Amino acid sequence: MTKAEIVQALYSKVGGFSRKESAELVDLVFEMMKDTLGKGEKIKVSGFGNFVLRDKRQRPGRNPQTGQPINISERRVLTFKASQILKLALNLRAGAVANGGSAFGATGSDSAATED
Repeated sequence: MTKAEIVQALYSKVGGFSRKESAELVDLVFEMMKDTLGKGEKIKVSGFGNFVLRDKRQRPGRNPQTGQPINISERRVLTFKASQILKLALNLRAGAVANGGSAFGATGSDSAATED
């Protein structure tokens, strides 16, 4: 999903906003997230997950093309950890698709396999 698709979904599902206002709202949310992470703070979205900015130290590594040792510079990395609610929702959907519409097959039950 692209940012433009998020704007379109906000515009069509929420209503009361013009397309321009919808785009400004989406931009505002992303700017707030960027600013918050830039300050080193976590972002917790209930029912969705956590965004955390972590500092990684400098460490030794290897150039994959030449095999030469190099130093990997220190940097900040953004990590996302999905909430249990999101994981469950995604796994139920994946199970429903894999099992022809039934989410119960995602539990690993072998009862359906023994029927003939």
